[in-house]
Amino acid sequence: MHELGIMTGVMEAVELSARDAGADKVLKVSLSVGLMTEAIEDALRFAFEALSEGTLCEGATLEVAMVAPRSTCLECGAEYAHDRFHMLCPECGGFATKLIAGKELRIDSIEVDIPEHEPSA
Repeated sequence: MHELGIMTGVMEAVELSARDAGADKVLKVSLSVGLMTEAIEDALRFAFEALSEGTLCEGATLEVAMVAPRSTCLECGAEYAHDRFHMLCPECGGFATKLIAGKELRIDSIEVDIPEHEPSA
């Protein structure tokens, strides 16, 4: 289950960013994950729940946007959407393609709670 490894890296980055911002709690984490990574959304959610126990992320909402694959044909220049298995260009039938979307693994945003500090007297 490589989702556990993926989410371990995500959680480390989120925790570091939250601490650097002075947050005492992470409220929401938004990710974009390409379908070509073969990560399974439910497994990512399970890993997030398991790894967040006892951390700043405990109780946070995980928002996952799964990104469909898109490619550009290197022969005719067409840009098109496809699934994981059918990547041939629908315009010319070419097989020389460049994947331009669908392999992402990106933290889009982190929503945190930063405690208000009492003014010094």
